[in-house]
Amino acid sequence: MSTQPMPLFESYEIFIDLDFSLRTPGMACVRDYIEKFPAPVDAIKGYLTARDFLRAFSDNSLTFTSYRTHVERLLLWALIIKQKPFDQLKRQDAEDYLEFCRNPPADWIGPVVRGRFVTSDQTESAWGDPVMPNEKWRPFSLKQSKDSSSELKSALDASSRDAKPGVSSSVTRYKPSPSTLNQIYTICSRFFEYMIEDGTAAANPFRMIKKRSLNRGTPQEEGSNRALTPLQWDYVLETAERMAHDEPERHERTLFIVATLFAMYLRVSDIVGRPNWHPVMGDFRQDPEGNWWYHVVGKGNKAGKVAVRDEYVSNYLTRYRRFVGLSPLPEWNEQTPLLMTLRGRSGLSGRQVRALLQSVFDNALARMRVEERQEHEMNSLRAASAHWLRHTSATFDAPLRSPKDLQMDLRHSSLSTTQNVYYHSHDQERSLSVRGVGMRDRG
Repeated sequence: MSTQPMPLFESYEIFIDLDFSLRTPGMACVRDYIEKFPAPVDAIKGYLTARDFLRAFSDNSLTFTSYRTHVERLLLWALIIKQKPFDQLKRQDAEDYLEFCRNPPADWIGPVVRGRFVTSDQTESAWGDPVMPNEKWRPFSLKQSKDSSSELKSALDASSRDAKPGVSSSVTRYKPSPSTLNQIYTICSRFFEYMIEDGTAAANPFRMIKKRSLNRGTPQEEGSNRALTPLQWDYVLETAERMAHDEPERHERTLFIVATLFAMYLRVSDIVGRPNWHPVMGDFRQDPEGNWWYHVVGKGNKAGKVAVRDEYVSNYLTRYRRFVGLSPLPEWNEQTPLLMTLRGRSGLSGRQVRALLQSVFDNALARMRVEERQEHEMNSLRAASAHWLRHTSATFDAPLRSPKDLQMDLRHSSLSTTQNVYYHSHDQERSLSVRGVGMRDRG
């Protein structure tokens, strides 16, 4: 049988509509793949156990996606690499899996793909739709900028050519962060606790591993800074403003998204919504003292509110509202969707918002090239994502605000998280403070 891993679980939208009374995979291509494994590994039992576990977390798309990644990856590893059923994994197996995640083989790594499954005329799904696994999908993915996508392909091809049969060859640039390893540990451990409660497993092999030893023996690298520099942010904001000026029908909304995420340290889910909450203009509310607040349902379905700065209200919120034909300021309990499609339908998906932001980052980078900015001034912008706007804004504001105020608006549960991440010596200030210090003549 083929040992090439393939996706096992559907997208969130399809998964939540499955008929879970059917004790078999919904898609024929997944069913055929699972059935090819030898009987002793109990592949179908492992699949159904993992599916039932994911169902318990299907009330939130982001949580589901994260859990699906790690549980699906563990199942594939158990079936293909260890060739053991879930309920027979021991402590050494758990340690082997964590080591595998630190250094996965090249044929398990690939670029981020748009869809896990694609249409085909050859395979029929349970719903009659022709689907097959996306050949580009891999259990481990590397987020790459457009400039480096060809480099990733070359690295993967080279690693595959050099790999010997049965030997794990890896792409050296894949380096999971300590937080990623902790997430793997936590989700896998929770999965086994679920199986113990369900009577599927007798013990949790991950619980036997001391969590503090996850990163032992691994050199700790300087954490990557996911914030734009002041120069890069100026280019990004000015680019969004130019795009809005040149093509208002398409990009006034883009400018509003950029400004909104930055001004209030928001996540993408804070403006696109969640299954039980859809943002509306009435979520901007003014208190009796005249202060504006944005009321939001955040991670873990926790309701909160974020202080809104005056410049955002006067320059960006009112601008966008006038553009879409609304009064300058939100009205009490106004139900107008916060974001709308170009055709006027309510709501945008997280993927659509990220695509719009990527177009801003790409255009800003192109402007920097045309204006002959130095490479070191542009490099980190190539890796920027939507979440960078939250980090950028908080990094800029940390020297100007009290830690407690910033913690409340970031909606961190712990003040130490805010202090550890944002209240530190900024790289530019740190560099400037030493550049003029000589080697001699200290007086």
